[in-house]
Amino acid sequence: MSACLSLRSSLALIPIMGLLCLLPASGDAASRHEVKTPAVAGEAAPPAAHAAPGGHGAAGVDPAEALARLKKGNWRFSSAPFSNGKPVADRRAETGQAQHPYAVVVGCADSRTPPELIFDTNLGELFVVRAAGNLLDAYGLGSVEYAVEHLGCRLIVVLGHERCGALKAALGAKDAPGHVGALVRDLQGAVTMGRVMPGDPLVNAIKANAVQIATQIQKEGQFGGAAGEIQVISGYYDLDTGVVEWPGGEPEDEPAAAAGQGH
Repeated sequence: MSACLSLRSSLALIPIMGLLCLLPASGDAASRHEVKTPAVAGEAAPPAAHAAPGGHGAAGVDPAEALARLKKGNWRFSSAPFSNGKPVADRRAETGQAQHPYAVVVGCADSRTPPELIFDTNLGELFVVRAAGNLLDAYGLGSVEYAVEHLGCRLIVVLGHERCGALKAALGAKDAPGHVGALVRDLQGAVTMGRVMPGDPLVNAIKANAVQIATQIQKEGQFGGAAGEIQVISGYYDLDTGVVEWPGGEPEDEPAAAAGQGH
């Protein structure tokens, strides 16, 4: 009888011992138990992390260089009768495992204003956040912070556009049914500024709103050590000409080296 009990006790300990074998070892011994996944033949190695200035996880493109790229791309888009072909298949392969956009664009949800087309870019070049009237909530602002902190973006562009429906609605009323009412109410500050400025109240409100959103990003964005490296600017997209007007007034002439450059 005692031999039988001893056998049962031994058997009961087997599952427990098995669980103990699965526990990770402590200290240096843990590395000896690490399972190494063999490389698959023909599979590209994951891209190495590049330390950005200030110790961030990704190296960013200088804001001046990023802005120059945007200007060149917009010149191509606005001056050419047809869009240049893009090597989409190759870019899918290049960006399938990682993305390295060179700028953030906070745009309007208007279907006529896709930043990727306006700036003649390909997959993985722009990190785009869009909502009607360019409005940024916590989710949108968090997206911008993510692009700066983890993707290395150093240029943030708030892109307003001609004949924005959200600002037009806000000019006509201080409220609206449903969730559109939240948009209209939050745009009233830009509307007020647009009315007191000389010129077209709608154009004024659109430009004032873009500046206000840019200011919001600068004041509320939490960019850590990268805060001193980023540049936040606003732009105004002309639906008729395809040209983006930058701070300072009129759109620039053909950027240097833009002519004849496809993407």
